[in-house]
Amino acid sequence: MRFNNFLTLLIISIVLISACHNTKGIASTDNTLAESNITEEIERTEFEKIYKNETYNQQIKTLLCHKIQDELSLPLLNLNAEDQLLVSFDDLDADIKDYYYTIIHCNSDWTASDLMQSEYISGFTDEPITDYEFSFNTLQQYTHYSFSFPSEEMKALLSGNYVFKIFEESGKTVAYKRFMILETKVTIEAQVRRATLAEDRKTKHEIDFTIKHPNLVVADPFSDIKVTIKQNNKEDNAITELTPIFVKNNELVYDYEDDNTFWANNEFRHFDIKSLRFQSDRIKEITYDSTFNHVYLFKDRTRPFDRYSIEPDINGKFLIKSQEGWKSSIEADYAFVHFTLPVDHISYGDLYILGGVSDWELKEDFKLEYNNEQKQYKRSVYLKQGYYNYHYALNDISTDRVDISFIEGTHYQTRNDYYVYVYYRAVGDRYDRFVGFLKTSSKELF
Repeated sequence: MRFNNFLTLLIISIVLISACHNTKGIASTDNTLAESNITEEIERTEFEKIYKNETYNQQIKTLLCHKIQDELSLPLLNLNAEDQLLVSFDDLDADIKDYYYTIIHCNSDWTASDLMQSEYISGFTDEPITDYEFSFNTLQQYTHYSFSFPSEEMKALLSGNYVFKIFEESGKTVAYKRFMILETKVTIEAQVRRATLAEDRKTKHEIDFTIKHPNLVVADPFSDIKVTIKQNNKEDNAITELTPIFVKNNELVYDYEDDNTFWANNEFRHFDIKSLRFQSDRIKEITYDSTFNHVYLFKDRTRPFDRYSIEPDINGKFLIKSQEGWKSSIEADYAFVHFTLPVDHISYGDLYILGGVSDWELKEDFKLEYNNEQKQYKRSVYLKQGYYNYHYALNDISTDRVDISFIEGTHYQTRNDYYVYVYYRAVGDRYDRFVGFLKTSSKELF
């Protein structure tokens, strides 16, 4: 009897142990599958990501990328040329950190291309950022980092869109910054004119252009060639889906009446904080406390129904400069700049400060807040000394459009810069080559 009880217990124990083992095996398999799915999702997301000019650390300010000795230039290099880009940023922690950078090759839509780094990088695939200086004679202490590209250690082998990826020693991404490398294979002829359609002639610009490609074999111009047109290098209203209307011998003609038009908008507003000792024409007051500088601008006003008035501007860009310093990169201080726009509350969208200072994006740091008691929109932005252009933009949720004309007005006389980018990918190619570029202007319409 005892033996039978013992035998029964033994059989039950064996069954339970076997069941636990199988459960662990299933759980282990499930975990492996889950980890594999997560890895695939991360890789897929990375390739689908549209790379923008972004910073992921609130202590990183004034991330710049331009040609050396030309602070207002586009971050654009010619393939195999001798010119270089200068990339710089400030770390408000004011200590020394180990930062690195690498470059990522992108398609024409700024998603990552399918190329391996060894296919588009000559030299090391990442480099330490070793050039840094501490701020001098500033209320806001910071460390100024910079590097030049290409360098002896890293060069780009192919044309196309690129982003600099700046990251910490741990691998954590700090920022992305776009740039482009051009191999000129086509020529572009463009004309900026008043819109063809009668209802748009007073408010819009039309960009007609022709691409000439005698040295480039284009088998299918409707799929091999991709064109992007930007107004003042903005992203929100870029035109990207144009195809040629006429295909001639080695010529592609883009002569639309509506699909290639932009709202002309208005000249940019500006303010000058190159000096924090003296007030320029747009500054109402400059104050100081033990921690920060504060610059209060005069109240802005809406101007949608004003007549056009010519004002000098730099088409939305900004320039870092300290009037009292010898080296603005480390002697320019920071200040809270206070914006005020008296206007009734807008129920169908939010207002933003838009320009090169916001990377031409609608960012939370530049979103205006409405004060019900004072009946006005307000925003304070922490900026480095210099000269700035900006617009007020409405993110209109009723039309799903970024509307600058709602606050600023729109006039065909407005002087805007227009940029035409041409990309080429033949059948069998694995990346978009950047083969043509043109900058033109509407200044002749005034």
